[in-house]
Amino acid sequence: MDALHDPNSEFHFLSELVLSPDSLEFSDRIADIAGQLDVPRCDSLSKLATKNHVVVRAFSRLKVVLGGTHSLSQWLSDSLKEEQLRIQLALGFLNEICTILDRHGCPAMVIKSLDHWPDLGSDLDLYTNADPADVIAVMQTHLSAKLEPRSWGDRLANKWNFVVPDLPELVEIHIGRLGQTGEQTLVTKSLSGRTRTSEIEQHSFRVLAPEDRIIISTLQRMYRHFYIRLCDVVDNAALLDSESVDFTYLRTLGREAGLWEGIATYLTIISGYVKAFRGHGVSLSAEVTDSAKFEVSNVQFRRDFLRVPIVPQSLNLYAGELKTLLLQGQVRNSFRLSLLPGLATAAALELKITGSDKGIW
Repeated sequence: MDALHDPNSEFHFLSELVLSPDSLEFSDRIADIAGQLDVPRCDSLSKLATKNHVVVRAFSRLKVVLGGTHSLSQWLSDSLKEEQLRIQLALGFLNEICTILDRHGCPAMVIKSLDHWPDLGSDLDLYTNADPADVIAVMQTHLSAKLEPRSWGDRLANKWNFVVPDLPELVEIHIGRLGQTGEQTLVTKSLSGRTRTSEIEQHSFRVLAPEDRIIISTLQRMYRHFYIRLCDVVDNAALLDSESVDFTYLRTLGREAGLWEGIATYLTIISGYVKAFRGHGVSLSAEVTDSAKFEVSNVQFRRDFLRVPIVPQSLNLYAGELKTLLLQGQVRNSFRLSLLPGLATAAALELKITGSDKGIW
């Protein structure tokens, strides 16, 4: 049977490429599977890698393993060049957008998008505390950006999407709130004061502290989309391996925001998945693993990603966040969050009827 006969085996192979250690044993195993590749299989693999934001990391390693004389070497080189050109273009625009926003009194930080470096996501995400009207005016006046129609979810989350001329990626700007329904304002209070500068391709960007990166990634994966991309595993594993995460701060803020159990579960899932490919997980304290509500065994690959179970696992995490906000007397934020089940139901119906839930989310 072909080693790459379906999306599940393709995802497993991509995981091997980006998570396995650089040892001869693993390189030989990857080479054995790669020996069955042809251009059609590579095209399918490329689509899956693109969805999971690991094209550069996966194909760079595959190219090394196969060697420069392999029949697919040129195909891999061309694919990498095309993706890197896309990324370079996006980085130039991202730098210009941040510079112009800052120059006109709307300082913004990059969230999520640069976490995947040397890969890049499918849109450009920013966060700012500036007034929405000012942000819109700057984007339209100085960047000739077109404001996209806002869905119900966009309005609740307090985010705006812009189309910038000659930039293929959407620019998504979150203002003053985070979370699927914009329920998280506690998390946003400390973001600006904890940013750091990241130098990428001769550009300087304001990016989040490691703890804030984990919190926002958790919000996105465990409380919003309910699926984990391969890039999320790779990004957060590298962050944890770097030992740069202040777990005391992460735990304190996570508990105050009602997200600690979700954070602990997310990190435990990542550690378990990494362990399957490199023989050991990331270093997590007992306080993290004991707080986790479920493990990687509850997560399954389906429809291109690692799917997080919604009932009852994710529903319990949602209930924990809502309970915390209620106990803290955050009436408006609690009300926003309470709208999530109805919004999710409406999105599911819209998707079933029209094939798209864009008007809802």
